[in-house]
Amino acid sequence: MTGATNGHLREITRRTALGALGAGIIGATVASWPRLSGSDIPGRGDNSLSIAIMGTAADAAARQRAIDAFTRLHPEIRVKVQAIQAVDWKDFFTKILTMVAAGTPPDVVYVATEGAQLFAEKLAHPLDEYVRRDAADMAEFFDDVHPSLVEAFMYKGSLYQLPMDWNAANMYYNTTAFAQAGLERPADDWTHMDFRNSLAAMRKARTSDFTPYYWTNRLFGGVVPWLYANDTSFLKETRSAGGEWLWDGFYANDPSRGLRSGGYQWLEPNANDDRVFESFDYLRGLVKDGLGVRPEEGGGSSLVGLFASNRIGTTPAGGYWVQGLHEAGMGESDFDVQFFPRWKSQRHQFGTAGYAIMKTAKDKDAAWEWIKFSSSREAMELIFPNPITTPARRSMVNEQLYAGKGPAHWKVFYDTLDRFPTTGPIPAPPQQAAVETALMKNVSLAVSGDERQLKQALASMQRDLELALRRQS
Repeated sequence: MTGATNGHLREITRRTALGALGAGIIGATVASWPRLSGSDIPGRGDNSLSIAIMGTAADAAARQRAIDAFTRLHPEIRVKVQAIQAVDWKDFFTKILTMVAAGTPPDVVYVATEGAQLFAEKLAHPLDEYVRRDAADMAEFFDDVHPSLVEAFMYKGSLYQLPMDWNAANMYYNTTAFAQAGLERPADDWTHMDFRNSLAAMRKARTSDFTPYYWTNRLFGGVVPWLYANDTSFLKETRSAGGEWLWDGFYANDPSRGLRSGGYQWLEPNANDDRVFESFDYLRGLVKDGLGVRPEEGGGSSLVGLFASNRIGTTPAGGYWVQGLHEAGMGESDFDVQFFPRWKSQRHQFGTAGYAIMKTAKDKDAAWEWIKFSSSREAMELIFPNPITTPARRSMVNEQLYAGKGPAHWKVFYDTLDRFPTTGPIPAPPQQAAVETALMKNVSLAVSGDERQLKQALASMQRDLELALRRQS
């Protein structure tokens, strides 16, 4: 009880300090921490393993059962989880960098795709030696996890994280809106034009207070899924050499073994590609014809409520949306999910997340034991009891997880990887923050005017991306 109280006080101190700092002012960090010392950070000063996650104190508390199970296995390792509230992943990473600059970094950080290469380049310790050493223990994990998720955490031939959860940009649709428009469930290989025709039918059936297609302006679920479906992206995608030690050791018999590499690279802008123009022009047409909204910036916080009240027909999202729709009152048959529409390809985008060991971790062996335990099915079932995300383990994406909540075609979530093995992570180089800013700055302009304005916006995006990629992460 006493410990919990002290932890709460420490968190208040931390929040107060962060509130005073705000985001994106790393350069002023040290001078801005007058009341924060190393002892304010959970795990500092008592040899505990300090783990930082994005979320609230309730999110940290939700991990307590997993911590208890870990402690029973490793009583010699004390674990303290610190939840850091943030607007989005970019904001979270900014706050972690602030802690690093202040000399009080956590030992382990839960990092999403958006920051994976930033951490691999600057902050994280590779897992290669541990995975090789404990290969016998880890074989069952890799056998249960699709290699696309693992490859997303490869960087220049080394592995920096194990995927714990992930989400692809699939297409959710409101079954009531579809029925009112006389539409049936779309085919698995529906095209971008089939999708547009579905939107037009819904618009005809619902002329007011209804949006056939709603989307957000960000890396995940914005314009990028359309670019991937059209076999392009706003950054040129290449792969690093290396990684054979992992692929030959754990995925030698996987049918997609030949696709695997030492990790993704995004080194050059590609906004001047003809297919990028074609993709944006398609979205511009949806907006112009009243079939889709101009994309909302941010995380789309109002989206669940609008969708649950039957005011939205379709939107891209991942398995993380199921629990939210259930809590918003949608029944299991009120919505469903399908693969993203096909264009030149049907490659999807995804984001994943997992723990990274910081270079500065005071006990890397203990940190690895936490990561290894967290990758076990026992731990993942404790952390993900509800469909608040898609577990990285294929065996956990099952009927039991979605029982009573839907969607009927929940298998779409993991089938996205199994049926489309070229599906890849969102483009997030070490300069991700600057890159995402350059993208978001120009998307709304690109889809809001005429063809001339679209060309100007893409030219501006190309210049902004060139500058962003020159920056040091």
